[in-house]
Amino acid sequence: MPEVVLGFWIIKILATTLGEIGGDAVTMSMNLGYLVGTVIFAAIFIAFVYAQIRAPQFNKWLYWGTIIASTTVGTTLADFADRSLGIGYTGGTTLLLSLLLASLFLWYRTTGTISVASVKDVRSEWFYWLTITFSQTLGTALGDWVADTQGMGYTGGMLLFGGSLAVIALLYFVTKVSRTGLFWAAFVLTRPLGAVVGDFLDKPLANGGLALSRYTGSGVLLIAIVALILLLPQRAARQAH
Repeated sequence: MPEVVLGFWIIKILATTLGEIGGDAVTMSMNLGYLVGTVIFAAIFIAFVYAQIRAPQFNKWLYWGTIIASTTVGTTLADFADRSLGIGYTGGTTLLLSLLLASLFLWYRTTGTISVASVKDVRSEWFYWLTITFSQTLGTALGDWVADTQGMGYTGGMLLFGGSLAVIALLYFVTKVSRTGLFWAAFVLTRPLGAVVGDFLDKPLANGGLALSRYTGSGVLLIAIVALILLLPQRAARQAH
């Protein structure tokens, strides 16, 4: 796992935005549909997770490739559940939140901790990536629920989730609230932030977006992520013992 510093969160937000636009590029722009898109990205994600777990040490390219794969499959999976299965944004958000909480509960009951600093064996890492999958999928559904069902729009969603992250940052610096709890709260909330930013960039003008090309947006975001991975320090987190 990488060290969780400011650069981690900047890349994470860009990765979640890329996941939203990239997922929509395949399912909507290429017109492959949510099910086919989910199958494609799920296969890529599983391959990345397998490689990540097999890696003997931290590899920044492998880690961030797995994060991008998780957020992309999260986009298509959430859209499939919300729209193709017909459970709606409220139903999808409720279902995925339940799965996320269940994953965290089982992880804690099995290992005694859900701290990312404790992820140093295969069992913990499987729980880590399962939890991330649910959080990334939840983020897409939650972003759509806030922007559409609650009528806040993309700008309102950005202000809500951005403000929530600012509160978490404040709690980190001025209180002694559990760092593990704050990490997972921030990790979950960066996903809907990326979702509403992505929708704002690529959705039609009539729907409150900027109608930018999904292909161009994906390319620009990918270049920005690669540049930041190269420029910002990428060190392995110190493991808990």
